[in-house]
Amino acid sequence: MEPRKIAIICNYELLPERVGGMDYFFWQFDEKCKENNIQVDWFFPNQSNHGNYSELKIYSSEANVENGFLSFIEQNKPQYSHIITHFVELCTPFFKNVKQLSDAKIIAVDHNPRPLNGYSLKKKILKRVKGILFSKYIDQFIGVSDYTAREILKDFGSHLKSKTETIYNGVIIDSILARETRNTVKPSFLVASHLRESKGIQDLIEAVNTLPVQIKNEIKIAVYGDGPYKKVLEEKIRNYSLGNVFSFMGSRANLNVVFSKYDYMLQPTHMECFSLSILESLAANVPVITTNVGGNTEVIADENNGYIVEAKNIKALANSIENVFLGNKKISANTRELIANSFSLPKMVENHFELLERGNY
Repeated sequence: MEPRKIAIICNYELLPERVGGMDYFFWQFDEKCKENNIQVDWFFPNQSNHGNYSELKIYSSEANVENGFLSFIEQNKPQYSHIITHFVELCTPFFKNVKQLSDAKIIAVDHNPRPLNGYSLKKKILKRVKGILFSKYIDQFIGVSDYTAREILKDFGSHLKSKTETIYNGVIIDSILARETRNTVKPSFLVASHLRESKGIQDLIEAVNTLPVQIKNEIKIAVYGDGPYKKVLEEKIRNYSLGNVFSFMGSRANLNVVFSKYDYMLQPTHMECFSLSILESLAANVPVITTNVGGNTEVIADENNGYIVEAKNIKALANSIENVFLGNKKISANTRELIANSFSLPKMVENHFELLERGNY
């Protein structure tokens, strides 16, 4: 019997030095589809054979992954049952163009974080207009957190409620080493983040600078990741003479092993949909100090498996770090259990696969 065919369009660059939760999801979802006689055509900005990508049927279009896909289906006229998008802007002419070329069901997965203070009035109006014009070409909207699902309705219109739902991201629990014991006094800290302004690491530097001198002389924070904001962060660290505190470790493909070497993760982000690094940290039994944005509060229960502070509140962030460092506050729970029960990668794969088995949307 001929395999059923689906297409997945991902505006996600494949980088061997950055292997994260979404990479594992793509690999396992492809495997799940093959087990069920479904062929997946993957469309990425670039080709790569690292990890299990050598097993995927990948088409690349470095100029524009959406235009590349449109050209492909126009030329080849494949018979897809479903077309799924990841990291692609929602409610654009792209979806209308796809519908004109294919009668496949279209599922749009929203991974996009929103600005801390919301969009400008002009952008809000533009998004609402796009919702009116183009949402009808999308059969199912998926938010990676309840926060994201709510934002889809806020952006494009409440009339989309009946075809909008949440499927949480997940991680491979067994591949992540767990920290067995946690230092309750003078714990070690890590940051695992792309280095851009919206991740708020500049707030962390400001917060550390306000700590008592004795703590500044002893606290250590390892920063894993890379990005365009690195030079700004390094300059701020030099200006505050905090070179003994912060260490830039670069991007690592083995963060699943790295997390377990630390006691707490710091994530002072200004915007987030649903953070895979938070899930991975908790799966490593490493609590998280983070901000009250996006889906963070859907996984971090304050004083249970981490601490929640207001985004951009330097004083609150400094206070939380100081109390944890001195042992005045501590997380005693095994943070791995929540992830195993609610945010595992197999559950994420199963929930996404179930979308393909539905009848009418």
